[in-house]
Amino acid sequence: MEVLEPQTKTEGNKYVSIEKQGHFAIVWLDQKDEKVNKISADMVGTFEGLMADIESDSEIKAVIMISKKKDFIAGADIEGFQKVEKEGDFKPFTRKGHEILARIENSKKPIVAAIHGACLGAGLEIALACHARVAADEGTVMALPEVQLGLLPGGGGTQRLPRLIGIQKALNMMLTGRNVYGYPAKKMGLVDMVTAKSEVLNASKHLANKMIAGKFKREDKRTGMEKFLEGNPITRNIIFKKAKEMVDRQTQGNYPAPYKIIECVKIGMNEGIAKGYQAEVDKFEELILSDVSPQLINIFFNMTDKKKNPMKELAKETKIMGMLGAGFMGAGIAEVSANKGVRVLLKDIKEEAVAKGKKTIWDNLYKKVKKKALKRVEADEVINMVHGQTDYKGYEHADMVIEAVLEDINVKHAVLKEVEGVTKDDCIFASNTSSLPISQIAKASKRPETVIGMHYFSPVPKMPLLEIIVTDQTADWVTATCLELGIRQGKTCIVVKDGPGFYTTRILAPYTNEALLLMEEGADALQIDRALKKFGFPVGPITLMDEVGIDVGAHITKGELTQEFVKNREGAKISQAIVKMFEAGYHGRKNKKGFYQYDENGKKISGKINQDVYQFFGGGERKKFTDEELQQRMGMAMVNEALLCLQDGILSNPTDGDVGAVFGLGFPPFRGGPFRYVDSLGTKATVELMEQLASKHGTRFTPAQILVDKANKGESFY
Repeated sequence: MEVLEPQTKTEGNKYVSIEKQGHFAIVWLDQKDEKVNKISADMVGTFEGLMADIESDSEIKAVIMISKKKDFIAGADIEGFQKVEKEGDFKPFTRKGHEILARIENSKKPIVAAIHGACLGAGLEIALACHARVAADEGTVMALPEVQLGLLPGGGGTQRLPRLIGIQKALNMMLTGRNVYGYPAKKMGLVDMVTAKSEVLNASKHLANKMIAGKFKREDKRTGMEKFLEGNPITRNIIFKKAKEMVDRQTQGNYPAPYKIIECVKIGMNEGIAKGYQAEVDKFEELILSDVSPQLINIFFNMTDKKKNPMKELAKETKIMGMLGAGFMGAGIAEVSANKGVRVLLKDIKEEAVAKGKKTIWDNLYKKVKKKALKRVEADEVINMVHGQTDYKGYEHADMVIEAVLEDINVKHAVLKEVEGVTKDDCIFASNTSSLPISQIAKASKRPETVIGMHYFSPVPKMPLLEIIVTDQTADWVTATCLELGIRQGKTCIVVKDGPGFYTTRILAPYTNEALLLMEEGADALQIDRALKKFGFPVGPITLMDEVGIDVGAHITKGELTQEFVKNREGAKISQAIVKMFEAGYHGRKNKKGFYQYDENGKKISGKINQDVYQFFGGGERKKFTDEELQQRMGMAMVNEALLCLQDGILSNPTDGDVGAVFGLGFPPFRGGPFRYVDSLGTKATVELMEQLASKHGTRFTPAQILVDKANKGESFY
């Protein structure tokens, strides 16, 4: 790894400038030629010179650290992590960072962090080293999200945060990477004051003056019980034990970072802060060199790249959007659109459905209001962007119409004809179908070049992926406009070619089908779910079928996607069990009748399989499979289908395949996606595994030719 020489001068450097205002030094964070401030090796050196200048200037009595950009500091420059190749490469940088932050923390002159915008990762760790923190009431978000990259807070966060807000709250922040906003941050003691953004600098000066006068005392915001549990070595160790048990349940041991975070906090609290800092240095580098972090960092970069529209110059602005269907999906799409300033005409055939859809949107907004992540007036502005209706009034002005109506080709055709009768010629018609070919929908259109697929995932406000499906007739400007809207909605977008099931539904189908075939062979539903969770999926395939709906699964099994499998795939073997279940009245969680048992409120009873379902799978007698066999058969069924999607031109590149599988279907992020997973196994080894599965379980496991070709050439997908 190339070690960068630290920059020690503060005058004329590209990171900070000092402005004297009376007895205050205002340290302006303003990284040149970058949209955000990021911590890098030479920026750390900048702080060394900065502290030297401040300490040597007798006129300076206090320091305010504030950003000239919209965000405070967005975190570390993680590209540098990819240069770490061996043990000892990164430790010097981490130690140097610790030294600089200790110098900030130990300064005799009060240093106040004036925070607005994003204050993330290493940015928050700098703020934690300051003597006090003031946050803007709107737009401020603080987090230590390193765990999401397979890392831990490496700038003293594992030591300073627990001492500031308490062990339990600190572990919650670090183990989840969750965002904390202004007022909740004050309530937990993360910041000392919350004020209007325009007053952040003045409020910080006021707080610094109180510190100079010795009149500032920080209140411990922990509850009495938290103080008791965290202050006693015995009960403190119970906290760490319970935290580890939670991580075991949630990660199945696949992610090392949460465990290392717990270890660092435990060492620091039980053995002293110096040993805690040393543990942080050692374990941070261990995580960088692990197999997991590079995969998660690759996903992060892929997601970042997807925030840019390569066709932006062709995109038209979407000001008004028609939304057909005010159900759960339609309301979700309307919400993420209105949140970004798009006026939404939310239409359904019944007033009650429209009212319910608007209520769903308002309930989500009000949750943010209660958390003080959103002001009531802002929530009102968003909901007022959604106009509920049962007719097509105003649709003549719509730039785009998205439909989320019944998954029936005849219904889609009828709706498309209605829409084209009331909209302008260049109005885009986008279908949210999850399986019906867009080219089939477009057959009813007078202007098929404006018909496209926009496949959102449920729940729309939370699920990050948007799969955009184009036909041979779809105009480029239509694709560009939908991409632009998706990015504006905050979605991670992939563009795929039309075909039965597109990409995500197509690769999901053989995965869930293999689960059903295994059940027909005698596999236990609970073991299947547990084995695939151990593999890294957030939920197992049996739970997934209950959640999505057995009715939906039956529809897909009887649909064109499955017929294509049977017709064109040698050795295709399709389970009909889910169709029989649907015909017998099983819909899954939605009617409390599925693979699992549900209570009267529709909540799944954990670990309780509905034994009646085994009548569709040869009876209640079950046999034991190894977890590895279950994981290989279901996992490789999905992986091989992803390879075939690239081979068939549904995907244009492996990256889209990995992004789609991870963000749309929950493919284990630490494995990087189907294509990076193949690369980690090796293309030759993957071919051998697929051939073993084919010889034992049938030719449906015949490896995709694109994989065989890569293996023969000794190539990988990346």
